[in-house]
Parts: sequence; structure tokens; C-alpha cells
Amino acid sequence: MTSPLANRSFRTLFAAQVCSLLAVGLLTVALSLAAYDIGGPEAGGRVLGLLLALKMVAYVGLAPFAESLLSAVPRKRAMVGLDFGRMLLLLPMVFVTQTWQIGALAFVFFVLAAGFTPLFQSVIPDVLPEEETYTRALAWSRIAYTLESVLSPVIAAAVLKIVAPEALFLCAALSFVGSVVFLLATPFPPRGHVAGKGPFLKRALKGMTIYSRTPRLRGLFLLNFALSLAMAWVLVNTVVYAGARLGDAEGRYPLLMAGYGFGAALGAVLVPRLVRRTNERVSMLTGIFAFATVGAAFALLPQPPLAGLELVWAAFGLASSLVLTPGGLVITRSANRSDRAAVFAAQFSLSHAGWLVAYPLAGWLASFVSLEHALLTLCVMSATVALIATRVWPANDPVELSHEHPDLPADHPHLRDHPGQGPRQGHAHAYHIDELHPSWVRSPA
Repeated sequence: MTSPLANRSFRTLFAAQVCSLLAVGLLTVALSLAAYDIGGPEAGGRVLGLLLALKMVAYVGLAPFAESLLSAVPRKRAMVGLDFGRMLLLLPMVFVTQTWQIGALAFVFFVLAAGFTPLFQSVIPDVLPEEETYTRALAWSRIAYTLESVLSPVIAAAVLKIVAPEALFLCAALSFVGSVVFLLATPFPPRGHVAGKGPFLKRALKGMTIYSRTPRLRGLFLLNFALSLAMAWVLVNTVVYAGARLGDAEGRYPLLMAGYGFGAALGAVLVPRLVRRTNERVSMLTGIFAFATVGAAFALLPQPPLAGLELVWAAFGLASSLVLTPGGLVITRSANRSDRAAVFAAQFSLSHAGWLVAYPLAGWLASFVSLEHALLTLCVMSATVALIATRVWPANDPVELSHEHPDLPADHPHLRDHPGQGPRQGHAHAYHIDELHPSWVRSPA
């Protein structure tokens, strides 16, 4: 199997992703410090909460519309422009002193991110059309996300020893410059035909339509939501656990999250092998139930020593990668090439909608009951949602489905590509929701 890094386009795209993720990580730290500086001890949390709420509004509500607006623009030009725009927005953030100023700049930044990320995700399967190589590329992408979450605070802490907190915005801007340079150096494959006709709202919601009518994509949403319910406890309450149970939030929190990052990276490496031996559905369900089992056992058993806690957090990270890494492969096999960007945008929006529910729920439960009982409750909810997903996304899920086109003329281009049999023009091919296939057909038992 060929390594994705052997492909020049993927190498430069991956380097652009690393630079972009590092920039976003530095921005996250900078926004947190700016919120505290503007709001102080009394209102800093509310300011940061407002910024995160604006982020979710942009991600959940605007990603499908951004994709439709950019559909006629060459992908390379669009991605470079979005990165360059994000870089420019970071410069005035250095000088803001009011909540409305940082809020307005951050919201526009998140709007551009909502356009960039799905577009970036849709390019990778075109660069790496061979399925196994693409699966390994998804693992590399997941490792990049994991390392960003672990390394960005460390890099930010090192930078803050040298410069003022406001300079983090400039460091993030420099990282975006690197992303732009690597994107410009990337040979982009031609884009599939994108239909530009029809009402704007219909085109904007095309990804959501395909998503809602494809059983495996509905199952993907439920499995992502199931993971977010349990994983939100780790992301929201690890720092609370380190302070309340271990007595040292500043010292123990980075250690626990480093264990989580190690497990997540290990899981991303293992996913391609697991997917080859089974399939994406098995990998994702294994991750969900593993996360729920480890979380429930941790919540019910006595607290282990620090080394044991590191193993628990590493198990959380490994399980999360089993769920998150195969998602791109599921989307790629569920949409025509020309529709992938729209479906990735729908996935981007829907997955963040799940986190929008999970984050506050994890925080509220931990304040209402104990940390351990909150984790147990969320793990039970996660496993329940995953069980529902097994009904929505059946185990028998062939890519090719037999169906008929009795209304199409015999010389229709679709029937020339896939010849029909009999008076009802029956045939089989990789089945995707589109204008000729507006609804899902039942797969054979």
C-alpha cells in the first residue's frame, strides 16, 4: 500500500493543514487570554463563552451556505483566499479592548473557517483516489488534529515566556502565511462538475439533503453525536478533575491530556488496519462502546494512581480516534465527486451541532452531580445513541445497489455509462443520492 506522503499534493496539503491547525490552536489560547483581559475574573468566562457560542453559530449555521457560495470558485483560489482572510483578521485582534470588537472579528474568522475546512476535506479524496491510501491519509489528518490540541498550549506557553500575550495573534498569522505558501505549492486535481443552476437555497442545502437521505450518513451523525456526549466530559472536565481530585490542575491537567493525545495518535495509526479487516461501521462502533465501557468502569471503580489515570485517558483518546478517523471515508463513498464538498459541509455543520449540545451538558452535569456520576451518565447516553445508530445504519450496507430507471430514455448518458437491463432499465452501480437517484433504495437482505 502506497504511503499518502509519497504523493506530492498530499504532502503540501498536509503541511498546509498542520500550519492552519497550529494557527487555530494559538488563536484559541490568545482568545482565552484576551477574554480574561477584557472581562477580568468576574466576566472573563462570559466573554470566552460568547466567543465559543459565535464559533458554533458560524460552524453550524453557515458552513452549507459557504460551500454553495464558493462552488463556482476554483478550490485552490478559494482556500488561499480564506486562509489569507483569516490571517488578516488576526492583525487587528492585537489591538482590541472591547468585547464587541473581539466578538465581531472572531465571528468573521469562524465564518471563513466554516468555508475552508469542508473544502479542504473534499480535496483529499480527489488527490488520493485509491481507497486504502486515502484511509491512511485520514489517519495522518487525525494525528495532526491530535498533536495540535496537545502541542498548541505548549507552544503558546513557550512563546509567552518571550513576548506579550497579544503577540500570539501575530504568531498565529505567521502560521497562516505558512499554510498559504503550502497551498500555493500544491498541484490541485480538477474539480468534478458542479451544477450551478437552481434556487440558491436548494443548492446550499444539497449536502444536507444527501446526508438526510443516506442511511450510512445518518448513522455517521448518530455515532459522532454518541462520541461527543462522552468525549465532551474529557474535554470540559479534565481540568476540573485534575484540580478537584488530584489537587494540581496546572500540573496534572497537561499530563492527562498528553496521555489522551498519545492514545488518539495511536488509534489513528491503527484505524487503517482495522478498516481493512472489517469496515468503517465496525471501527466506529468499537470506538464508541470502548469509550463508554472505559468511562463507566472509571466512574464506578476507585480512583487509580496517576499512571493508571494516564492509561485511562490514553484509552479515551484511542477510542475517540476509532470513531473520528473513518468519517471522511464514509462521506467519500456516499456522495458523487461533484457533491463531496457539499456533504463535507453538512458533516461539518451537523457534527458541531452535536458538540453544541454535548459541551454544556457535560459542564452542567458535572456541577449538578459528581464528576464521576456525570461521566457515567454521559457514557450510558453515548452507548444508547450508538445502539440507535446500529438500527439506522444497517450492518448489510453494500456500496452498489440494484435499482431501475423506467422513465429514462435508452440513450440517456446515465444508461450509456451504466447500461440498463430489461424494460425497466434495471442496473447496479455505486449508489449516491442525486437528481437521478432522489431516494434510497432498499439493499438486498
